[in-house]
Amino acid sequence: MDRQALGQTLTPRTIVSELDRYIIGQNDAKRAVAIALRNRWRRQQVPDELRDEIVPKNIIMMGPTGVGKTEIARRLAKLAQAPFIKVEASKFTEVGYVGRDVESMIRDLTEIGINLVKSEERETVRSHGRELAEERLLDLLLPPTPTHGHGFGDRDDDGATDDARDGTREKLRRMLKSGKLDDREVEIESQDRTLPVFENFSQSGMEEMVINISDMFGNAFPRRTRKRRVKVPEALDLLEEEEANKLIDSDKVIREAIWRVENSGIIFIDEIDKVSSREGGHGGPDVSREGVQRDLLPIIEGSTVTTKYGPVHTDHILFIAAGAFHVTKPSDLIPELQGRFPIRVELSALSCDDFVRILTEPENALCKQYTALMATEGITVEYAVEAVHEIASIAADVNQRMENIGARRLHTVMEKLLEELSFEAPDIGPQKIVVTAGYVKERLDAVLAQEDLSRYIL
Repeated sequence: MDRQALGQTLTPRTIVSELDRYIIGQNDAKRAVAIALRNRWRRQQVPDELRDEIVPKNIIMMGPTGVGKTEIARRLAKLAQAPFIKVEASKFTEVGYVGRDVESMIRDLTEIGINLVKSEERETVRSHGRELAEERLLDLLLPPTPTHGHGFGDRDDDGATDDARDGTREKLRRMLKSGKLDDREVEIESQDRTLPVFENFSQSGMEEMVINISDMFGNAFPRRTRKRRVKVPEALDLLEEEEANKLIDSDKVIREAIWRVENSGIIFIDEIDKVSSREGGHGGPDVSREGVQRDLLPIIEGSTVTTKYGPVHTDHILFIAAGAFHVTKPSDLIPELQGRFPIRVELSALSCDDFVRILTEPENALCKQYTALMATEGITVEYAVEAVHEIASIAADVNQRMENIGARRLHTVMEKLLEELSFEAPDIGPQKIVVTAGYVKERLDAVLAQEDLSRYIL
């Protein structure tokens, strides 16, 4: 589906409905991101002279950990087939300090966009690439023999030899397609993809210095190849990838990827509250925090970042920031940055009823995940309704008594509940296990009864 058709299909109601398949509750946040995504498509429909004036309405999500902030943004990007990256604001440092600078997020997003478009292009040329790979593989299985001309009298013999060779090649082709050659090994020559060690510098805030280091060395020295002996199926896959890469128009990929990054890219900035200064705070780390905010400002406002694929304009990238804001609040951010996040939504803490729904309703529900995992060992796991309510109740209780980590507590409780079964499964299958409320209490009550024990285990 092309981007125009995709945009028409993704109405706000459809987007919310799709998000509902994976995320329970948080309707306000879902509606806000659905409108923001739809506005991307609407902007492309307005006249050119007005299009550049319409900037995305960035969003701040406020709410405790584990309530779905990251999942909403991640699912939204997947739904829109848009370049998406999640970064943590606390990992960036002010220019002049050791660490990553904020522009690196744009470079990383561009790299993701390139890979996204390249994989789509690879799919379009896959069938042609497969045909070319088959021909190369047949050449390896049946190497061409040098022809020696012996005058006019040998022409008939040469013709007969060519016919026999063509017949053998077609026979090998049929055997290849039917899988009869899968156990045979061939020697192929593939490109060595080892990157220069200088790439490691990029983690130290030196992206500008090494941005083209790979390209520079790639042009200075010929590409190295190495010979490998592999089985026929693996050889076919490697050759297919090589042929597909030759068929892809790199310039077209870069143009499309940069367009998508600039017009559809989504950057999720987590822990934005960690770089906001508390009221009355002076000196110390707050200076660096405010510095990170000031470095973020031009990126979010709209600037041009140099990448190895060319300049990328950030004016129309959608930024979604999130934070728990336990100690600070959005108004503690510098005023200029607050103004760049006009939409604010609060995500509510999850209740016991929400946990019940999370365990059973989404397509990736935890109960479904564990059932599928145990099925690989021949164990059929079923959950009684009372058991699901008991698990949810325990998770909600532990969250209330200790740190509230939201739905992530369910992972801890479920893992502890099924720990013994997971260990014994290879030795006791196949059989059917019904998880009842009694089963849950039997395995978790001992832990819950001891405050110190539950604090460390759950």
